[in-house]
Amino acid sequence: GTDEASLICCGVGELDSGLRLPEAGAELMAKKKSTNSKPGGKPATRSRSRRSSKSLASLQSKLKKLDRELVKRLHERAKLTTDYLSTLPDQQRALYDPVADDALWVQLEKQSGALPFAALRGIYRELLSAARRAVKASRVAYLGPQFSYTHLAAIERFGKWADLIPVNTIAAVFEEVNRGHAEYGIVPIENSTDGRIVDTLDMFTRMPLRICGEVQIAVNHNLLARCVRSEIVEIYSKPQALSQCRDWLSRNMSQSRLIEVTSTSTAAQLARDKPGAAAVASRQAGIEYDIPVVAASIQDNEENVTRFAVIGDDVLASTGSDRTAILLQVPHRPGSLADAIGVFKKNKLNLTWIESFPLRGPENGYLFFLDFEGHSSDTRTKRALGELDKQAIRLEILGSYPRSEPLG
Repeated sequence: GTDEASLICCGVGELDSGLRLPEAGAELMAKKKSTNSKPGGKPATRSRSRRSSKSLASLQSKLKKLDRELVKRLHERAKLTTDYLSTLPDQQRALYDPVADDALWVQLEKQSGALPFAALRGIYRELLSAARRAVKASRVAYLGPQFSYTHLAAIERFGKWADLIPVNTIAAVFEEVNRGHAEYGIVPIENSTDGRIVDTLDMFTRMPLRICGEVQIAVNHNLLARCVRSEIVEIYSKPQALSQCRDWLSRNMSQSRLIEVTSTSTAAQLARDKPGAAAVASRQAGIEYDIPVVAASIQDNEENVTRFAVIGDDVLASTGSDRTAILLQVPHRPGSLADAIGVFKKNKLNLTWIESFPLRGPENGYLFFLDFEGHSSDTRTKRALGELDKQAIRLEILGSYPRSEPLG
């Protein structure tokens, strides 16, 4: 009774006339057991394998279909961008428009999900760069060589489809732009650990170029080498990078000699080719020169940021979130600098940076580089600059440009 009921409920149905119920049940259970057991589990394994293959094929088909759609849409986006840029009345904006770019980054950041914002920004940056090149290729000089931090900053602002021209010195970047050999240049101007970049500020006193943008890069230094840490006898990098890692190097690499070179990329090349050598450089430099990271993020300041200036001839409109940079010389007498700085307080302008340089030649006194929040066309800024001009021996507006946020 009970066995018969349980078999019927399991779907056995009619039984052969020569079998008793208990024997039929035992045979059925034995078959079921043998099918699911590991030693004799081939039928179930084949079934799972077929299901897995079918699922994999379905996913591959979906990916191929989506790829075709994505490529089609990207081509449409690029063409539409090129058409739009070609109709702009100001063709210079077709080559360089940091305001529009930054507005796009804000929009993309709100839409990031499974794909990180940095990845989305990278895709769109290259799409914009390629679309701009279809209108006109822009030449951008930068402090090289390739894969230096300045090169990475140039890529962040202009993309890889711009003609990025490496030169050996900061002065050479200014000269390339001043002579018209490049539309723009990009140079380091300030580091959160080491402060001002003297060579850059000095060139602003020599050449009539404007700051028309900024790029802030979170600088993560890495120790790169093709040997284990204990075998490193020499560490190469540019002076600023070694300075930004001085405490870590002192604690962890006291047995190694620190050697200054012209750039982090040059250091990476030496680490690649010289036994027992290491470099302090970017992770990207390690990838490009095929050098493993022995120690990551060795900078002493976790918030280590370098600010780069985009230089050129552009005059950018106010965005409501701008900086203005000026050169100022005031009489060399007590209280003259205090009077000048008081102008900013009076007009409620936030002075964000001030640096001083001794005047060249026999004249005593200093030239000051100032950076403050506001645009030269704003009412308060115009009033402040007018008051400064009455006090100044020399006053030059180096440019007003949109502020940017540090990029990781």
